Amino acid sequence: MVADREQVTREPEDEEELVLNDRTCIVSRDTMEPDRLIRFVRAPDGSVVPDLRRRLPGRGAHVVCERAAVDEAMRRKLFARAFRAPVTGPADLGADLDRLLAKSALGALGIAKKAGQLVTGTAKVEAAARSGQAIFVLHAREASEDGRRKVTGARYAGADGVMEDAIPAASPFFGEELDLALGGGNVIHAAILYGDAGSAAERRLVALLTYRGEWPGAGDTDLRTDTQGEVQR
Repeated sequence: MVADREQVTREPEDEEELVLNDRTCIVSRDTMEPDRLIRFVRAPDGSVVPDLRRRLPGRGAHVVCERAAVDEAMRRKLFARAFRAPVTGPADLGADLDRLLAKSALGALGIAKKAGQLVTGTAKVEAAARSGQAIFVLHAREASEDGRRKVTGARYAGADGVMEDAIPAASPFFGEELDLALGGGNVIHAAILYGDAGSAAERRLVALLTYRGEWPGAGDTDLRTDTQGEVQR
């Protein structure tokens, strides 16, 4: 699912290198793969703006994709140091970024659905998991324990009963959020399928879960789970 990623700690020679090096976190000063980092830019009004697509002009500062790291960067005024200019809020950049990552993930799920690379409903999700077509399973936060158990059995069956190989599952959204993203239908269970759009949706979900501290980290193939195979919250 998620490939092993190199992480090397070193001290940059100066703040200029810290900003220009697209693989260095301004909080930890660790060097890592770009997809583990969030890029930020300084807007003309001095505000700090997340640049999830890495397309905004101007100097970029990078922070590892973790809520605690973003909060620390604001608290220690590291953005001002990296940009070598005064910066302003938003008041809760960490919460704003969580909403942006969630919106990005939901948008990617909608695209996967339109591409035929996402199915909903317990029966279809179970079938996709058992057949090996599914790469990620979603449950609405309010999903019943019985419904989760049925899908969990299919996730493990698709992996020949090997827990380490089971399809990852998570519950980052409420059913209402999934309904809006996927065009209605009272979505409680969904499965992302193999394909370009499905893989893109999986990456966006992993970014959101990593930011929230609900993904084990680079190199792992499954979420931290309890006895029923769900994300520990």
